[in-house]
Amino acid sequence: MTRLATDGVEGFEADDREVRLEGLTYTIETLATFLEESEIFLILGADAASRLPSWERYEEVLERVTVLVVPRPGTDSTVVAEMLPDAVFLDMAVLEVSGTEIREMARAERPFRFLVTDPVHSYILDNNLYTECD
Repeated sequence: MTRLATDGVEGFEADDREVRLEGLTYTIETLATFLEESEIFLILGADAASRLPSWERYEEVLERVTVLVVPRPGTDSTVVAEMLPDAVFLDMAVLEVSGTEIREMARAERPFRFLVTDPVHSYILDNNLYTECD
């Protein structure tokens, strides 16, 4: 779905290396699969960014990537900025919806059409994702 959502968007490239790794993985292990000279941007919602210090070997993650922070409702960006002083905060609208809410809407058969791109919406419906049976 990430590939469907970013297809044709300049500057974005979906990469499936993490899903190809066996078993439980940590971000630092995924980063190890990139060439050392690769420039990597890790895009996180402010809520996830605020929890980054709890990640496995997070200091090494911070050495390897540029963290881009997306505003999220209920998360104080100044607190995140204090924890992650080198992070880049994206100037964009705060989205009042989460992936969890989209999955719940799909499961309840409530409309979520304008919350995802057309290809992702079709993929979710065509593959019966997030139904009671999955």
